[in-house]
Amino acid sequence: MKSPLLSLPGAVPAEGPDEGVAAHYGDLFREQRALADGTGFVDLSHRGVLTVTGDDRLSWLHLLITQHVSELPAGRATEALVLTANGHIEHALYLVDDGTTTWVHVEPGTQGALLAYLESMKFFYRVEVVDRTEEFALVHLPAGSIVSLAEGEAAAVRETPYGRDVFLERGRLEEFAAAHGPAVGVLAHEALRVEAHRPRLGFETDHRTIPHELGWLGTAVHLQKGCYRGQETVARVQNLGKPPRRLVFLHLDGSEVHLPGPGAPVRLAADGPEGRKLGFVTTSARHHELGPIALALVKRNVPVDAELIAESTAAAQEVVVEP
Repeated sequence: MKSPLLSLPGAVPAEGPDEGVAAHYGDLFREQRALADGTGFVDLSHRGVLTVTGDDRLSWLHLLITQHVSELPAGRATEALVLTANGHIEHALYLVDDGTTTWVHVEPGTQGALLAYLESMKFFYRVEVVDRTEEFALVHLPAGSIVSLAEGEAAAVRETPYGRDVFLERGRLEEFAAAHGPAVGVLAHEALRVEAHRPRLGFETDHRTIPHELGWLGTAVHLQKGCYRGQETVARVQNLGKPPRRLVFLHLDGSEVHLPGPGAPVRLAADGPEGRKLGFVTTSARHHELGPIALALVKRNVPVDAELIAESTAAAQEVVVEP
């Protein structure tokens, strides 16, 4: 869905998965600094929004997702995954329950497939799942924001360590922007996500990614809860083995003009650009303080102190997931 905020001065449309909102509004680093300082907001109105209502909504969701939500208190934010039968990541959900409704936002374009899966699992449970993307939009207020939301301004709010995810009626986007600007583009939001080592579905994941590879066990998977699809893989890898790959954070050589994009091969620097591929870049960004940075998935046995190259760019790694 195309955001009306693309009509704001300086707005440059984003491409790819984030199409429909602004990549930036003319000054990427200024926008990053604003977010880091707790000012402005990010238009994430292209993300999918679902609601789950009914008396059984939390106990039912608890059976389907990786997170423990059967007794989720009203107002407490959490995140969860839906896995395949083999334990591969299929969906990432960002949830909050307001006491009567569970609000969920997901990656752009994934809400239809998620809705279809949830509908297929309703059976006799007293639940109703609705795609609300056309009615409700998501905006993000950064950590430290002093914005005070008026009563009734938001349909729901997810309070997280990284800021507030605000669900509001789609028709109020321009009103929200006028009251709580300046607007900040998704490129600034992405740069801070990479800095925080936070994975994103479709960026850090591929068809065979399991939660252990990305550090999602700490935030989106509850290891002591009951059965759910893919749980056998989660338990087996956690208790008996190691994941085949691990997420790393890369400090890229700032003298290079070119930024290695998603899919760029990662190799040992000692082997050069023709060496054996050990992984690939998942997300890269230009950070207002750190310079060019990236997240990458590499083979678990890559030494943690090894100097790497991403495509042809020198890269120093920081461990995100222990080998």
